[in-house]
Amino acid sequence: MTESSVGIIERKYFTFAEPPNEMPLESGEKLGPITLAYETYGALNDRRDNAILITHALSGDSHAAGYYSEKDRKPGWWDFMIGPGRAIDTNKYFVICSNTIAGCQGSTGPSSINPATGKHYNLSFPVITIGDMVRAQTHLIDHLGIEKLLSVIGGSMGGMQTLEWMIEYPDRIASAIPHATTTRLDAQGIAFQEVGRQAIYADPNWHAGNYLEYGVAPEQGLAVARMLAHITYLSEEAMHNKFGRKLQQKERYGYDFSLDFEVESYLRYQGSSFVQRFDANSYLYISKAIDYFDLKQDYGSLEAAFAKVNAKTLVFSFTSDWLFPTEQNKAIVRALKVHRKPVSFVEFDLPYGHDSFLIKNEAQEKVVASFLAHVYE
Repeated sequence: MTESSVGIIERKYFTFAEPPNEMPLESGEKLGPITLAYETYGALNDRRDNAILITHALSGDSHAAGYYSEKDRKPGWWDFMIGPGRAIDTNKYFVICSNTIAGCQGSTGPSSINPATGKHYNLSFPVITIGDMVRAQTHLIDHLGIEKLLSVIGGSMGGMQTLEWMIEYPDRIASAIPHATTTRLDAQGIAFQEVGRQAIYADPNWHAGNYLEYGVAPEQGLAVARMLAHITYLSEEAMHNKFGRKLQQKERYGYDFSLDFEVESYLRYQGSSFVQRFDANSYLYISKAIDYFDLKQDYGSLEAAFAKVNAKTLVFSFTSDWLFPTEQNKAIVRALKVHRKPVSFVEFDLPYGHDSFLIKNEAQEKVVASFLAHVYE
């Protein structure tokens, strides 16, 4: 643990939308009560104008920085960005990150107990959207006594949530940093997600979503879904540089169907480690929310979607990201420029693929730090 770490932190919980005041969803259904798991770093100032909301990607959670105990081997998923003196400086800013609804790390989701039945929601949990995730976050921000956020920052699915904040709550944020994201998932992206879901459905332990009642989990199906998704997060160059055709602890092919290549071992590890911390039904719900996200369809055009945005915006992308490539990020910039909105754009030349924003790099840190300082000061 370094001096620039936020140190030992705790997960907090906020519950709202108690019946009969359930939260309305885009599907027309209602959900409540809702609990959001969240973490905060730094302190809210007297003016309450230094709060930054971090939004997470599909497999993320509220644990963006710091450690839960001295024994933790790994810090939060964006630890290198958040902390004293870091790009998102907790000496200056009050940073919030919550687990989305439908998640499985403390927030209400399909594995939660439905108070109306006393049983797990499973697939009776209502289908949610990115807009529903953000609507739930506004209740948390209200609870924390914050009228206006200094910034909302998120990559990938977190970027979708950031765009939703910009469009639906223009007077509640001063700035936004959507990155490595898109205004709608294309057909290829939807196809990858559907293959992942089919892998879960095909697992005999899925039991039509009721696996918790059987005391099992569709671990193999979820692992395959994660393996497939993880390939989309990397670039061909990154995979070649890291693995090439290296064999895994052997000097020649086994001439059977056992593990031969290092890349096979890596993907199996990604799959097996993922099932230890993620719920299969949550994966179904969150991936479907990403599929439904389509600003052009919702507003008629991207230009119309961004017409009322007030936030100063920084968009950045990566040359090697083929899941949400630079052109999709530039579409956000063009739509904002139509209305002469203040927007900056940076493309970073990095070889790591879509996951580049999760890998420490000095250029990204400097750009984010400079933009936030400009907005704040």
